[in-house]
Amino acid sequence: MRHRVAGGTAWGALSIPVLVLVLAGCVPAEPEPGVTTPVAQPTSDSTPTAAPEPELDLQGTAEDNLAYFNMVNRDVVRSESKPDGRMFIDSLVAAGFPKSSMELTPDRTTIGAQADQIQFAVRMNGTCLLGQYGFDMYSGVAAPLLADGKCLIGTTRPIDW
Repeated sequence: MRHRVAGGTAWGALSIPVLVLVLAGCVPAEPEPGVTTPVAQPTSDSTPTAAPEPELDLQGTAEDNLAYFNMVNRDVVRSESKPDGRMFIDSLVAAGFPKSSMELTPDRTTIGAQADQIQFAVRMNGTCLLGQYGFDMYSGVAAPLLADGKCLIGTTRPIDW
């Protein structure tokens, strides 16, 4: 048995005219003759500008120089198929970092095999720039100087070239 709701027919009859009136308010009005609508024009200021290339700041901290350090090291990774520690150090020296402030882990293991990863660092005003390369990936971070005044833990090799 079906029950009919009182006024159901009246609601259905009223809903169409109400819907038409509501939707009529959504139609944009025609502009008056002689009235123009402004159109946004691109300005010369809206041209995107490239971010400035990072620069070395020898008076700055590791954090201040991280973008530059990473840029230099990523260039080595892009230009060399298998970069070694010397390539990173030489590139950093050419970019203006002082060689006397650098540390580097060995490229070879104790049994003479190629090391899976190498780490290198630059001391910068009481802070450290740390780079790591291995498995065809580079990573760089800024970190505090260790208590012993170094950046890398463990065995490092002399940078004597």
